[in-house]
Amino acid sequence: MKTCCFNNDCYIKEYGASKEEACIEMQKEVTNAWKDINKEFLLTRKVPFFILEQALNSARLVDTVYGGGHDGYTNSNCKTKNLITSLFVESVNI
Repeated sequence: MKTCCFNNDCYIKEYGASKEEACIEMQKEVTNAWKDINKEFLLTRKVPFFILEQALNSARLVDTVYGGGHDGYTNSNCKTKNLITSLFVESVNI
């Protein structure tokens, strides 16, 4: 959350935007970054697929833990705890 707030504060100071405008712009930046990641993942042929896949999975992890304006690492009472519980504790009926 601190990083998100820090980024928003920098945007507000640099462009004179409101908090709401800064949040919208940061979300646009995240969306554009995902577009770039997906494009490069699909088009890159010079790097072995398994290396690209590891990089993509790392980006997914960061987005899951820190995405949506929450800090799932520092605040364990948010959705991250539920995700970990569902992955490693609760059984899945098939």
